[in-house]
Amino acid sequence: MTNPPAASEPAARPRRVLLASPRGWCAGVDRAVLTVEKALEQYGPPIYVRHEIVHNKHVVRTLQDKGAVFVERTDEVPEGAIVVLSAHGVAPTVHAEAAERGLATIDATCPLVTKVHREAVRYAREDYDILLIGHEGHEEVIGTSGEAPDHITVVDGPDDVAGLSVRDESKVVWLSQTTLSVDETMETVDALKERFPNLASPPSDDICYATQNRQTAVKKLAEDADLVIVVGSRNSSNSVRMVEVALDAGAPAAHLVDFAHEIDEAWLDGVSTVGLTSGASAPDVLVDGVLRWLAERGYDEVETVTTADESIVFALPHELRRQLR
Repeated sequence: MTNPPAASEPAARPRRVLLASPRGWCAGVDRAVLTVEKALEQYGPPIYVRHEIVHNKHVVRTLQDKGAVFVERTDEVPEGAIVVLSAHGVAPTVHAEAAERGLATIDATCPLVTKVHREAVRYAREDYDILLIGHEGHEEVIGTSGEAPDHITVVDGPDDVAGLSVRDESKVVWLSQTTLSVDETMETVDALKERFPNLASPPSDDICYATQNRQTAVKKLAEDADLVIVVGSRNSSNSVRMVEVALDAGAPAAHLVDFAHEIDEAWLDGVSTVGLTSGASAPDVLVDGVLRWLAERGYDEVETVTTADESIVFALPHELRRQLR
């Protein structure tokens, strides 16, 4: 009697990478980094930069190697030197401090952050109470709050809403840190509207287009990926949010890494599809490193998942354009 044929082994699922588009550097980050590079070319090192120009380890180290000196306080910059102000924006007091020390400032604030600053100034002039949705202590929030400190209250999520009080419930408006997740912001806005029915909204959505686009892309990756890897630094608000967005969208696992060598091979156990994206302050060279790392482990099929096309470009700060002319 012959034995029945052995059951065939189930076919292994092909290993692949779903690569998000858009991802990585946005127009504001590209402008900020190029500002420091052009300043170094034009004036020579050292060029001082107040705070990290963008929140990314690789970018900061690369610019340091070229002669950029990063400082946290204006009084760390020698009198009469050149200082670049970071993409996150600064309060008016910082400009005043720079002027007192005779510093030549180059303002690399992202134009979308500048828009929020102008909204804060306008609403304060009209005597509104401004509820700024954002993370307490984040550089962007500090800079925006400094535009109208007597009018702005920071709201760090829905749990902060119950304890809020305003002078006149008919003159209340919300603004937002640009790098939050859309879902996170609107959850807070909904809670604010329930508390203050006459709450006004800014004339346009303050969440930056790049943040929205990258979050939309990572949600798409989460539909099919067993694991989502976000390339970015841990002090990058938008990168951290992308991990949270991926998990909320149903990804079984999601992790944030600065470099490929930080990936734990155990994360790949049972994983056939890896979703890969990067925060708005992470250059594509870091994504390329992760792609090579994954290819060495059999994930050499790469499929680009496109959810938006980006063509926005911001001009260099006027201080540099004037010199370059």
